[in-house]
Amino acid sequence: MKDAKILVAGYLGMVGQSIYRELKKQGFSNVHGGSREEVDFTNQQEVFNYLTKSRFDQIYIAAAKVGGIHANNTFPADFIYQNLMIEANLIHGGYLAGTEKILFLGSSCIYPREVGQPMQESSLLSGHLEQTNEPYAIAKIAGIKLCESYNRQYKDCDYRSVMPANLYGPGDNYHLENSHVIPALIRKFHEAKVNNDKDVKVWGTGLSRREFLYVDDLARACVLIMNLELQNYHELVKPMRSHINVGFGDDLTIKDLAYKIASTVGFEGAIEFDLTRPDGPKQKLLDITLLKQIGWLPTIGISEGLKLAYKDFLASENLRK
Repeated sequence: MKDAKILVAGYLGMVGQSIYRELKKQGFSNVHGGSREEVDFTNQQEVFNYLTKSRFDQIYIAAAKVGGIHANNTFPADFIYQNLMIEANLIHGGYLAGTEKILFLGSSCIYPREVGQPMQESSLLSGHLEQTNEPYAIAKIAGIKLCESYNRQYKDCDYRSVMPANLYGPGDNYHLENSHVIPALIRKFHEAKVNNDKDVKVWGTGLSRREFLYVDDLARACVLIMNLELQNYHELVKPMRSHINVGFGDDLTIKDLAYKIASTVGFEGAIEFDLTRPDGPKQKLLDITLLKQIGWLPTIGISEGLKLAYKDFLASENLRK
């Protein structure tokens, strides 16, 4: 098993990098990184040729177009089209090339806007999605259903899905407008500190609650789930509910998060909340009962994780200079 030929599609991104590191750490010796520079995952023929030639035993689908509220609102067509193409090409191309095992990575935004908290896997497709990222969410739901459908129709397929909480950590995107909340705020507070600004504006009321998972904890869960015995996996899931949540198990308000990041960065000015900007859902907390049943627990809390993320930001900033 340790010599299985493995593709980490999107390995230059934050999640892909982390999965690649974790596989190497656990002694997998034949791990390959698939990046946009090597193959365009939105191009069907390129993907099919690449997978047919390479003959991978396992594929981790970490390749995706991702971003925060602003990016999702501004580029909805890009988000739904590119993510649909990436997952369809890799899943069908993997099937054609004889890839036995695939792990698809989704997002907690697949769950309805108005849903019981914490969100259980069974809540999928039980209500309307959050409008700010609906195209991205629909693409991710399609990825889950692709995996389920291939498992149902083709008995030699073992395609699985995980749904992570909001992720952060080394290799994150620190763009002020197109990134997720933690990297965007790290950069915003850092630049405010450097410029001696008196205050920083944070989008929304700050009252929405969010769950954050350090990316290396996700990577451990992905490798664990990918290599779980098929019988054990089937004990956790159902044919029409085959995904597993991966979260921290606790959440905090955006306001509390902002003050934690300000403290981590060393910004001592005021924090103002821009009420003209959208909050998104009031709460997004994943139920991780299934994952706990196979012995997984997160190891890095938000305070430690923010320190590590800020260290990574400083390193990446120095590289950009």
